[in-house]
Amino acid sequence: MKRRLKWVVSVGILLVVTAYFGISYLVATGITKAERKEQEDHPSAYGLRYEEVEFLSREEDVNLKGWYLSGKREMPALIFVHGIGSVRTGDNAMELAARLIYLGYNVLLFDLRAHGTSGGDKVSGGMHEQQDVLGAFDYLMSRGISSETIGILGFSMGAATSLLSVLQEPEIQALVADSPYADVSELISQETVRKTPFPGWLVPAFIPTAKLIADKLYGIDVSILVPEQAVTRISYPILVIHGIEDTRIPFDHGVRVYEASSQESKIWLVPGVDHVDAFLTYPDEYVERVDDYLKSRLQPQVR
Repeated sequence: MKRRLKWVVSVGILLVVTAYFGISYLVATGITKAERKEQEDHPSAYGLRYEEVEFLSREEDVNLKGWYLSGKREMPALIFVHGIGSVRTGDNAMELAARLIYLGYNVLLFDLRAHGTSGGDKVSGGMHEQQDVLGAFDYLMSRGISSETIGILGFSMGAATSLLSVLQEPEIQALVADSPYADVSELISQETVRKTPFPGWLVPAFIPTAKLIADKLYGIDVSILVPEQAVTRISYPILVIHGIEDTRIPFDHGVRVYEASSQESKIWLVPGVDHVDAFLTYPDEYVERVDDYLKSRLQPQVR
């Protein structure tokens, strides 16, 4: 009887451990997956001049595709960085780009790795995507555009990725972060609760092992994906935008990034607005705030 009980307990423990590691693996794998989507819009719908462009991510052989949209040659150039599961034209980015181009700005829209028409088959929550943003910066530099005139507009994961990228490229002069996460570990927990039947109180138990698996299998060091800490090393002011009713990345993430940033940084907390919907809801005010910030940071190009 004792031998049978011991066997049952051993099998039970084995099943629990197997289930724990299995679920942790699923959580870690979830970090690397994003659905490829078709473009939601096109420059031709706005009568804009555009070029089909291709360039490589910095330090990695990932081919990235996008559009370069011309405004005025002497005006600054802006890099748009979309969020996970989106595309270069997602979340009304094309309309926002069009409005900024009408003001004279030049805009680079591109698909991050494993999104849209770009290469790559895995995402990484912002770790490897930093090389994509830096590749976009290098591409603009290759066109003869001065680094003093280059800024970034990042959305959701793209905002957090851009915050991390700026640390590697101090020549980037301006950053607008729309709905950034403050710490990806917290977001992983929130996304797991949102996408799975696991209760919120249980999910944190899987995160430490999931982070270890993500690092060992996919080279994703989740512990360094903390824009809240990274922004403390950005010397210049940034602009943070976050909807107060954001159900994907709670607005307190944006507040924490802002509070850790340069003293002269600004934040626009938008009432009644969900995830990256501030432009959709208040397009005129959005463009005005972004334009004012960019004018304070970027200089016209001297040709």
